[in-house]
Amino acid sequence: MSTALARVERIERAILILRDQKVMLDSDLAGLYGVETKALNRAAKRNRGRFPSDFVFQLTREEVEILRCQTGTSSLRSQIGTSKDGRGGRRYRPYAFTEQGVAMLSSVLHSQRAVRVNVEIMRTFVRMRNWLLTHEDLARKLETLEKKYDTQFRGIFEAIRQLMIPPDPSKKRIGFGGD
Repeated sequence: MSTALARVERIERAILILRDQKVMLDSDLAGLYGVETKALNRAAKRNRGRFPSDFVFQLTREEVEILRCQTGTSSLRSQIGTSKDGRGGRRYRPYAFTEQGVAMLSSVLHSQRAVRVNVEIMRTFVRMRNWLLTHEDLARKLETLEKKYDTQFRGIFEAIRQLMIPPDPSKKRIGFGGD
């Protein structure tokens, strides 16, 4: 698998839906940008005027727990887990950056890598938005056809609906992927 494709897949997996918005966690962004999470958050805090509450917000304790439950405690431990003093790990709840917040990050992280990664993230957000629009349009057209041809083609319509369900990213792919 090429490095660019691997990075795109990593970005897609890092985009979460929180508070009805697509967001990326500070730790995921820091990993992509090649900086420490605390450095990323510090840069955002130093430039508060560029990061209003609709660009970045801190997760609540409940949201942290929900994310832990959805992905498994062990896989999120290093990302959003908390620790006792002197034991390493995070002491604060993560920050979530919306698409606009991610776009603003490249202006406060002064590196060429930040600019390149930011371009890839923006392209991924746009690709996801376009896919969702296409998916919604296809669902509307299918519904119209289904009403028109009702019982005659019920099995075909059900098969098409099954094909429209996105694959589960947590399932391992089988084949020669070069992983």
